[in-house]
Amino acid sequence: METKIKNFGECTVPSPADYEYYTSDSSRLLFRTVFQSKEDWNSYIESGPDFFEQAGPREKIFFRPKEVTAGIVTCGGLCPGINDVIRGIVMELFYRYGVSRILGFPFGYQGLVKKYSHKPIELTPERVAHIVEEGGSMLGSSRGNQSPEDMVDYLSLYGVKVLFCIGGDGTLRGAREIVDEIAKRGEEISVIGIPKTIDNDINYVQKTFGFSTAFSKAMEAVECAHVEAKGAPNGIGLVKLMGRHSGFIAVNAALASRNVNYCLIPEVNFDLHGNGAFLDELKKRIQKKGHAVIIAAEGAGQHFFEITGERDPSGNLKLKDIGIFLKDTMTDFFKKENIPVNIKYIDPSYIIRSIPADPEDSVFCGFLAQNAVHAAMAGKTDMVVGMWNNVFTHLPISVAIQERKVLQPDRSTLWRSLLASTGQPAHMLAK
Repeated sequence: METKIKNFGECTVPSPADYEYYTSDSSRLLFRTVFQSKEDWNSYIESGPDFFEQAGPREKIFFRPKEVTAGIVTCGGLCPGINDVIRGIVMELFYRYGVSRILGFPFGYQGLVKKYSHKPIELTPERVAHIVEEGGSMLGSSRGNQSPEDMVDYLSLYGVKVLFCIGGDGTLRGAREIVDEIAKRGEEISVIGIPKTIDNDINYVQKTFGFSTAFSKAMEAVECAHVEAKGAPNGIGLVKLMGRHSGFIAVNAALASRNVNYCLIPEVNFDLHGNGAFLDELKKRIQKKGHAVIIAAEGAGQHFFEITGERDPSGNLKLKDIGIFLKDTMTDFFKKENIPVNIKYIDPSYIIRSIPADPEDSVFCGFLAQNAVHAAMAGKTDMVVGMWNNVFTHLPISVAIQERKVLQPDRSTLWRSLLASTGQPAHMLAK
């Protein structure tokens, strides 16, 4: 794993941020922290351990603040906390570094392409002072690829020296293309990614902003499903939560609720029919307890559908609706079993992603924003700001997008805790 961060050159400008202490540019964080034995540790060290560069303000920076125009773009789906990150970037640039020209480019990467005629917005502390009270993004967002040549032309037109790209996997891939085009031209425009996805599936990033808010809000839907299930004979509450490839929201919501009986995630396949399969287990639960609560991540059970290969504007495979599928399948199954059930289906997806950040996420967004600014002003590029083992880090974009982070049931304490909480079998496969 290559974790070296690109720099434009030596930092010679004394930082105007006026912090009492700074992070050394040579400060590193050990990637691995748990070792089974002394021999394991020795072997790891001898093999050349992986390190992450620690984030934080540098005592000397690369860019002269008065000569800097900064740009901010938000892409992809909405997520709690985007406005908090925008505000944090503006405040840090303006008050700590003295950067007075900050442009927000509307509607994602479309805002960096001249033909769309989305004029940039001048961002000032006054303009962003209260945006954290609102969900969504004050800059708007969009999906889809744009020409890196056109985007770099637009950045050059406005004299942008640092660009902050707030978004998920697709956004970071787009940022990577911008970096390559900048390098071809021999220009010095810093590109810093701030990972945004409520799915929490960015590689080697411990937590993404919006995740805490998302599963906290999901709890309301789960508790409503529990009330509905308990309030009717043979009641079944079914909740579909976001999570295309990763079940982190679903699992955390189930753990926080303690009223969930089955949690279905993309990382663990299950069968519908047969001894030990999902519907067989659900039938036993209904006959014994008279109610059940089920959470299904949106990417769960996709093996039940025919794969068409159709993709959305971001390049993601379009998923089939597992929630409606499960509702209809359970209805048919219990009808054939001559067991009357009351199924209540709840899909809070767009409510979850469009609300303002909760206090924990809001604080986290501030840290990410500040560390993104520190990195950009120090002349770093082609990187994302993340967190690993509770320390903020710099991570090359190429590492962040090489694969998606998923829950690993065979060695995950999170999944083990989930099984203990729900009581569901580790694998619901037909025997």
